[in-house]
Amino acid sequence: MTPMGVLGVLFLLLALYCGIDPFKHSAISGFPDFKAYYVDMPPLSSVPKEKDTQNLLQKSQIMFLNQIQGPESVAFDPLGRGPYTGIADGRVVFWDGEKWKDFAYTSSNRSELCDPKPSPLSYLPNEHICGRPLGLRFDKRTGDLYIADAYLGLLKVGPEGGLATPLVTEADGVPLRFTNDLDIDDEGNIYFTDSSSNYQRRNFMQLVFSADNSGRVLKYDPSTKETTALVRNLQFPNGISLSKDGSFFVFCEGVVGRLRKYWLKGEKAGTSEVLAILPGFPDNVRTNKDGDFWVAIHCRRSMYTHIMSIYPKFRAFMLRLPIPTKVQYLLQIGGNLHAVVVKYSAEGKLLQILEDSEGKVVKAVSEVEEKDGKLWMGSVLMPFVAVYNFA
Repeated sequence: MTPMGVLGVLFLLLALYCGIDPFKHSAISGFPDFKAYYVDMPPLSSVPKEKDTQNLLQKSQIMFLNQIQGPESVAFDPLGRGPYTGIADGRVVFWDGEKWKDFAYTSSNRSELCDPKPSPLSYLPNEHICGRPLGLRFDKRTGDLYIADAYLGLLKVGPEGGLATPLVTEADGVPLRFTNDLDIDDEGNIYFTDSSSNYQRRNFMQLVFSADNSGRVLKYDPSTKETTALVRNLQFPNGISLSKDGSFFVFCEGVVGRLRKYWLKGEKAGTSEVLAILPGFPDNVRTNKDGDFWVAIHCRRSMYTHIMSIYPKFRAFMLRLPIPTKVQYLLQIGGNLHAVVVKYSAEGKLLQILEDSEGKVVKAVSEVEEKDGKLWMGSVLMPFVAVYNFA
């Protein structure tokens, strides 16, 4: 057989292996209906080139190490107490100044399945049973805590805590499959994200790999108890935060890597526009007292992520190779975990960037909450909260 013939046979065998995946080694094994979507990536020339060459996040203090698993969102109540955070076993816990106390939980079906485990990812198989609180927001008028639970939808619990009450579990007849983050306006309306109508959080890597475009931004009106879809057909919408004056909110487009503005008031009300192209792929966004937006960046962009995004057939082929999900994930993030946080003005100007490009101290960050000259950083992947003092 000629060399070209040998190569042809090997290619055929590889294609057959990828098509059958007999040993279930690929990252999309178990997802027979997996589809890779095209991502309309912004030109690389439009991506911010600024970097924190001092790696200032390495000066952060690691707090509560191994006391809490996967603290996604960090919140303080109207009296300034906290932090409160939702953790991987389904509880919302509260730091009383000396120790962590149980405050609330979202699932009424908790059992020994939710008992402590060695890492945040250890809880993934049972999250749908235990609940997984992600975004947290306090209503400053009432003290009620609103919770975006990835599996159980939008919920509310009173100032005394306890079992949260479900408010929204579906919208337009479509169940919430991956409720992610929320914010509350002065009238009590809740704006929140549903990251996908097809993938749950326990399959978040497959959602990233797919770039599924079934995500939505929704509004819940507590006076009418109606839920309205404001923006549809999004690729992994994630964090959401109202502007200081309440005239608009911003939300993160996780797969595209953009910060998008949705107007609530004025002549542009009901329309949206791109506020900023981000240096990487975002998680949550939070507004500070000055009206600027802190965005947690999951990882920086790379040529690899750009190519994989705009060539979905090639991406699907790569994902069918016998390469484990963890390795595919590391390829996506450039080989190692590295935290980046960026601050933007209400006009979309990049004001500040802080990072730990080596992942020595702050390996990952899901949210940045600014309070009293400090940045409180939670991470859905880490067993701690990081605090950076910039005052």
